Amino acid sequence: MQSDTLLHVANFSTLFVCMVLKFPQIFALVRAKSPSGISLNSVLLELIGFIIFVTYQMYYDYPPPTYLEYPILIAQDVILLLLILHYNGSLRLSLLYALLLVGGWRLLTVERWIIDLAMSLCTFISAASKLAQLQCMWSSKDAGQVSALTWAMGTYTCIARIYTTTVTTGDMQVLVRFVAMTLLNLWVLLTVVYYQQRRSSSSSSKKYD
Repeated sequence: MQSDTLLHVANFSTLFVCMVLKFPQIFALVRAKSPSGISLNSVLLELIGFIIFVTYQMYYDYPPPTYLEYPILIAQDVILLLLILHYNGSLRLSLLYALLLVGGWRLLTVERWIIDLAMSLCTFISAASKLAQLQCMWSSKDAGQVSALTWAMGTYTCIARIYTTTVTTGDMQVLVRFVAMTLLNLWVLLTVVYYQQRRSSSSSSKKYD
């Protein structure tokens, strides 16, 4: 009974957090009217990873509560992608991205081996999205408009999913993915906080000079 309650709490708290996970990032971007510090490649790779993951879960009839947040995350990532393209002056590319993403999604379920192969690569794709964001910040030595709150919430949802996957499906591929994503999300979060604190310290020093 206690484990069932904990499972429900983990599932519904994850769903609730994911409903607003990208909001801080979206609001920060709109407020600044600039995507500085936010990696376009990171968002694209994350979107691809989400599409593969939710398609895999649906293909194998996994319990909906274990992946229900992913359509919500996909929708938020699409909004984020459109905003980045808009502020970069590249909105015309959105149609090309849409065709490639929808076409790729349709291809995933043509054959069983395709979705299995895609899922085996999903962890690497999602990891690459986090590394792309890290590389973007390392190269500029600034977090720009990257939201620490969004990455903190992302870290929590991955930790919750480690638990829910363990007690429901026990799928090792999915577990490995969530463990890797937890560590990488935490790495991005700590990097964002570091650069934000450094920028704050720099601003304070200039103020008193």
